[in-house]
Amino acid sequence: MPRSHRDRPRLRDRGYRLVTRVLAVLLLPIARMAVPHRARHVACQWALAARFPAEDLTGLTPATRAAFTAARTRALWWYGIPIGLTSGYRDAGEQERLFAAEVRRSGSPVAARSRTLPPAESRHVAGTALDVRPTEGARWLEIHGGQHQLYRVYENEWWHFEYRPEGPPPRLPHPGADISVSTCR
Repeated sequence: MPRSHRDRPRLRDRGYRLVTRVLAVLLLPIARMAVPHRARHVACQWALAARFPAEDLTGLTPATRAAFTAARTRALWWYGIPIGLTSGYRDAGEQERLFAAEVRRSGSPVAARSRTLPPAESRHVAGTALDVRPTEGARWLEIHGGQHQLYRVYENEWWHFEYRPEGPPPRLPHPGADISVSTCR
């Protein structure tokens, strides 16, 4: 992922990073009393919940949720990078509304597929897709996510990762790209 001046962490973002990490350290003694064998993980999740209070991990498959929380724990403790979830599981109705809105915006279902997929094809509906933030967290996940079976899938979506225990999928130009055409380039 190329870096531009817009990708560089702003002073505010660096402040959020520091505060989130300090909060995790401060919460560690409490977490040790509550869950001694998973204290770092729990303290990290508490700190990230304070940093990203609107995120919702419900609906993710248990394996996806475990992989994501393990990855973000590693990112915060070892690299000082917080990773938040913008969108995870979506029910079929919500995904259909997103797709219909994109069809209206772009003018056709074919054009809409370059930005979003219908419910039957969306891994968000399956509970195995994650839209993450900030860009720095997505950049970390792109480099290290494979250790947790989390992979960036689309060229045009720096924020979209999927849990793929079978290994990295081919990188597609956009969500509606035909895999047979994309892998033959």
